[in-house]
Amino acid sequence: MPNPTDSEDQRIQPTAADSSESFKDILSQFEQSHSHKPRNEEGSRRIEATVVTLTPDSILLDIGFKTEGILPLTALRPGETVRPGDKLLVSVKGRDPEGYYEVALGKISRPIDWPSLEQAFNEKATIVGTVTAAIKGGLSVDVGVRAFMPASRSGVRDTAEMEKLVGQEIRCRITKLDVTEEDVVVDRRVIAEEEERATKERRYSEIQEGETVRGTVRSLADYGAFVDIGGVDGLLHVAEISWSRVNKPSDLLSVGQEIEARVLKVDPEKRRISLGMKQLLPHPWDTAAEKYKQGERVRGTVSRLADFGAFVELEPGVEGLIHVSELSWSKKVRKPSDAVKVGETVEAVILGVNVPERRISLGLKQALGDPWIEAAKNLTIGSVIEGPVVSITKFGAFVQIAEGVEGMIHVSEISAEKRINHPQDVLKVGQTVKAQVLDVDGAKRNVRLSIKQMVPSSLDEYIAEHKEGDSVTGRVQQVNGGVAKVELGEGVFATCRMVEEAPTKEEKPAAAKPADLSSLSSMLQSRWKSGASPIAAKPDASSAGQIRSFRISKLDPASKKIELELARK
Repeated sequence: MPNPTDSEDQRIQPTAADSSESFKDILSQFEQSHSHKPRNEEGSRRIEATVVTLTPDSILLDIGFKTEGILPLTALRPGETVRPGDKLLVSVKGRDPEGYYEVALGKISRPIDWPSLEQAFNEKATIVGTVTAAIKGGLSVDVGVRAFMPASRSGVRDTAEMEKLVGQEIRCRITKLDVTEEDVVVDRRVIAEEEERATKERRYSEIQEGETVRGTVRSLADYGAFVDIGGVDGLLHVAEISWSRVNKPSDLLSVGQEIEARVLKVDPEKRRISLGMKQLLPHPWDTAAEKYKQGERVRGTVSRLADFGAFVELEPGVEGLIHVSELSWSKKVRKPSDAVKVGETVEAVILGVNVPERRISLGLKQALGDPWIEAAKNLTIGSVIEGPVVSITKFGAFVQIAEGVEGMIHVSEISAEKRINHPQDVLKVGQTVKAQVLDVDGAKRNVRLSIKQMVPSSLDEYIAEHKEGDSVTGRVQQVNGGVAKVELGEGVFATCRMVEEAPTKEEKPAAAKPADLSSLSSMLQSRWKSGASPIAAKPDASSAGQIRSFRISKLDPASKKIELELARK
């Protein structure tokens, strides 16, 4: 039975002036203009009823009337059960708002005199009375004598519903009894509240974790829905509604909607029941291993963002994570929101699938293509690039060559005219520069660039004016291990392997003369005094400072190298 709220109590509660009037005065006023209605005698006899079916909180009975009777399960004794076809002795009390006859086990007593009223009052027993009229502030009830029921204790919400009780037999309890003044006050709402508490107690003990129940959505909150599952409420948390992410319950549910759910947890002490709807559906991860393979392309919707990456819903209940490092080939991405937005549909490549941990790693940049593949084809040593300076460090500046590809200009490669202490002394972020490619390392994704190589030098001019085979003159700077460093001009240096030509075949050594023993003796004596070799060593073919003639054997404009060989005499 519906219970009025506190605000409703205040709406139909008599005023202070009204409450000061005695029930005898109110009844006297009413009897002047109304005639007494005959009492319904249905409750005076017992009927053998047959159990038709059971609901979560009631028993429907065939009582021989056109409409079935309804008996609360709380009317049964603890541990007592019934099944369809069982016979029960009941008495009819009246009708409920849905038209069923309300019945009670056996016969509820109707007081017939003041002593029986006093006994019922002292024992707080439930008695039967008939509503005879709606009067000021409440109802007039015949309980053997005329009694008053305040509107707030009638168990109905407004005056219209109170009018419907007139002529009906109801159960109530005496809350005030004054024999001298013949003043009796009864309460119908307390009976309904006790039955509701008993129903809840029984339901909390009956409901088992894991069972499937049907219920009606009673109210919605941001964190979940409260569902009436037969006299008690269960909480359906927003995370347990669907395998897909639900922002708020009202997106999928509405008040009054009937649903099926699984009981996840029952806490009788705290009177809490946790429900879940998604548990009645197959878990999408059960087939994820078959559907998602490493290396495949997938499409999904960005469901949420975190500091470390973006979550993408591939299907209800299955999400993949794009780590922030996998969002773009560019170094500009510092947080996921720089690359993607919640609700955006993206295409990604599956990097890994971990079914036991229910994780899928995704890569967004892999779906866009690796810019280094094209860079490796297009960037060659000696080629010239143009791009903006994207960042500066103390050791150099980074220049964007293409989306996701950057090259580094070391501080020593910025200027050939002067020494640069810090790149920011010459360059600024955003400045567009031209630079020459010195080296490309695709494995390490490194490109070395140089600005100073773009400025023509004396070496560049020399190389441009000469070709392999040309005869040139140069000064030997130094000789090391048979290789000489030769200066061809100011700032122009080359290398030469210093190998003298052997005598030609036509040249014949002079005929050997007979040994001059006196000369040999003088030579040995001289060596003993000076420490020199008995045969004077032939001076070096070339030494530092000599100017000699050479022939250009190799010119390499890309690496700016010149190799020489000694000119033939």
